[in-house]
Amino acid sequence: MDLQESLKALNCCVVIPTYNNEKTLEQVVSETLSLIGEESDVIVINDGSTDNSTSILNSCEENIELISYAKNQGKGYALRLGFARAIELGYDRVITIDSDGQHYPDDIHSILAVSHNNPHSVVMGTRNMKQESVPGKSSLGNKISNFWFKVETFISLDDTQTGFRLYPLKPISEIRLFSKKFELETELIVRLAWKGVTFKQASVKVLYDETERVTHFRPFKDFLRISVLNTILFTLCLVYYYPKRLFSLDTLRVIRKEAIKPDESNLNKALSIGFGCFMGVVPIWGLQLLVGLPFAVLFRLNKVLFIAASNISIPPFIPIIIYTSLLFGQYVSGGAFELPEISDTSIESVTVNMVMYITGALIFATVLAVFSFVVSLTLLQLFRTKKEE
Repeated sequence: MDLQESLKALNCCVVIPTYNNEKTLEQVVSETLSLIGEESDVIVINDGSTDNSTSILNSCEENIELISYAKNQGKGYALRLGFARAIELGYDRVITIDSDGQHYPDDIHSILAVSHNNPHSVVMGTRNMKQESVPGKSSLGNKISNFWFKVETFISLDDTQTGFRLYPLKPISEIRLFSKKFELETELIVRLAWKGVTFKQASVKVLYDETERVTHFRPFKDFLRISVLNTILFTLCLVYYYPKRLFSLDTLRVIRKEAIKPDESNLNKALSIGFGCFMGVVPIWGLQLLVGLPFAVLFRLNKVLFIAASNISIPPFIPIIIYTSLLFGQYVSGGAFELPEISDTSIESVTVNMVMYITGALIFATVLAVFSFVVSLTLLQLFRTKKEE
């Protein structure tokens, strides 16, 4: 299948945003047209260019879908117009390519090949950012962008700043984008990931010709805008995406499967619950899971049951745990069942009370662990269906 047939099979067009790239624009557009044919499958957005770009585009206007306006609005704004026009024209997908000459239009073949096998995915044209011609600041910026994308989506990509991409348009049409500059490309892939769109990668060539390439990326302003965007996206992750992932049906199925484990013995399940209760009371607040989970993994305990039981130390129960620990500590030290006086803040008194609390907490943790183990094992033996031999 040649490239034109591939484009038609995927109902795909090419979107090229441009702003003052007169040195490279004509070559990018002409090479793209020669590859895909002159059937207006190329949408070019002239983002208020003030150089010779306008006349270059006017000369090939018959073969492209041209959108022009007088005032520069930013790459993000241009892409949004390109997506909207592609949707109006009935396309299902778009390939975006920059007009600064860094991309080779013939790599559209590679991107389409990946898309044919993954028709609902975003395909990222992945550049080799380790080659000598790539500026150090571009490579560093890409690494930072890759890091934040993984934090915000749990997806690892090698090149999140590439402008050479294939997007499915349906999920884009369901998103209300708010970015207008370079940061739109970051916002777009993060929010598509949040919608469950998958990502694939296709290796593409890259050329950084400093004599012809013109970049309009403003190191301070645009980096600041991207940083603000990542701050907003990370905040949304905390209140929306992370909880959504945590309580998704797939996650709950995995948790349920781990908790039930039909092949696991009642003894192992009861030990997991008992150990979880022990770690939940041990006086290392904030570190119970960090310390206990490696032991649960080492001894092949049920991790879900362990974590659930260790959460006995949630805020409503913390005062009860501390109070009971102090009572155990007083009993062992020979004192009466009374709360220690807190008006005495001397070092000696604080030390005595702390030792009393730690001692009592360890005893209480052990007693609770044994009690929860016996009760859970008894209930499991009574009500759990035995595995057929």
